[in-house]
Amino acid sequence: MNYHGAKAFILDKLQYELSDQLTYHGIHHTLDVLYTTDELCYLEKVSPYHTLLLKTAALFHDSGFTIGNLNHEELGCTLAKKHLPHYGYTTSQIEMICGMIMATKIPQTPKNFLEKILCDADLDYLGRDDFYDIGHTLFEELKSYQVLDNEKDWNRIQVSFLEKHQFLTPTNIRRRAGRKQRYLHELKELVATY
Repeated sequence: MNYHGAKAFILDKLQYELSDQLTYHGIHHTLDVLYTTDELCYLEKVSPYHTLLLKTAALFHDSGFTIGNLNHEELGCTLAKKHLPHYGYTTSQIEMICGMIMATKIPQTPKNFLEKILCDADLDYLGRDDFYDIGHTLFEELKSYQVLDNEKDWNRIQVSFLEKHQFLTPTNIRRRAGRKQRYLHELKELVATY
């Protein structure tokens, strides 16, 4: 399993093939998820072998956006199945990686602890200091794709999303859930003024 080769390949692909309209789902998001995945693997005492599989899944989890923005998780799995064998990944390893990628599809549906880690890494910002800044990049992306066009609708969506979302790992329940609840409270108060 040549993780470093696979990492160099996919980061190069993301750098040159992602649309400029992806103000949220850009390479910066993939690198943020990769960093958080590595951090969660350390804090949750994940084995080095499974850490490499998780980090590979983090790198590929939004790679489908290089093909299209609908069903990007499935497209990311297609890319993983096509390219990871060239880097020594086995069929069973790729299936595990695709399971992790598919678990991040909203609403998240993790079936095991590794999938829960990637789900938490993907939405880690919901309980971080940069919540509003990162949320704004998603709002801009949704506007550019004409999914919505005003901040009031965006804030209603955020309230609904935060109400349904739950962190899944002991680490993120401990370090992120409380702040996420504060953001939900703030947004509810704001939406109540509309």
